[in-house]
Amino acid sequence: MNQLQQNIDVRRADERFLTEIDWLDSKHSFRFGHHYHPTNTHHGLLLVNNDDIVQPGKGFDTHPHRDMEIVTWVLSGSLVHQDSEGNNGIIYPGLAQRMSAGTGILHSEKNDSWRADSSLTQHDEPVRFIQMWVLPDTNGIKPGYEQLEIDAGDLSGKWATVATGMDRYADEAAIRIQNQYAALHASRLAPGESVVLPEAPYLHLFVARGGVELEGAGALAEGDAVRFTATGGQRLTATEQAEVLVWEMHAGVAMG
Repeated sequence: MNQLQQNIDVRRADERFLTEIDWLDSKHSFRFGHHYHPTNTHHGLLLVNNDDIVQPGKGFDTHPHRDMEIVTWVLSGSLVHQDSEGNNGIIYPGLAQRMSAGTGILHSEKNDSWRADSSLTQHDEPVRFIQMWVLPDTNGIKPGYEQLEIDAGDLSGKWATVATGMDRYADEAAIRIQNQYAALHASRLAPGESVVLPEAPYLHLFVARGGVELEGAGALAEGDAVRFTATGGQRLTATEQAEVLVWEMHAGVAMG
């Protein structure tokens, strides 16, 4: 950490790249698809932080991934996952989901739970989810999938570890990722409630819902993000009902 220059970089919601088509509203914190900027490729180990809204009956058709840890966190609605390893599931708020692409995997993600489960009726609710991609610390692993529901009480007013490859959180994380230097934490805060950020060489804070006040940096609104380098420990206080995600990363990658 001592070799890094301390920095707190606030990125506002309206600064994100935008992909908007008839069935998808996607906001990208980093370069993605045809969106590119040479100085906005990643932070720490985090390469993708997409804020997606998918209309009912629509979604991402089967497509490939390789050597990537992909974590999905649903904020509202439901998302159906299917992949070439035979994994499938309906992801909903509070359910942590991880897909390890490894040597190669095909998957689809759609807002059509009634097609996956005949006991469900067709709905007209969009799904909103945050999808995050982290580089693995080992390439070429066997593709894998994991999902686990997190108790609402564990998220309320405190940090819950959603995903980790770090030993220190091994007993409390919902799901595991293939990177020993990274962990994702989430919290749902009522107005006035606070949490303290972890300390790490790299942190990425994302305000998924609501509004918060960050010690030393001021007000953050929904969709705002903060990239911390060589710092941490700041207090985060909700100014309204809020949901926040933070990646704690103890390594980074050199990328162009």
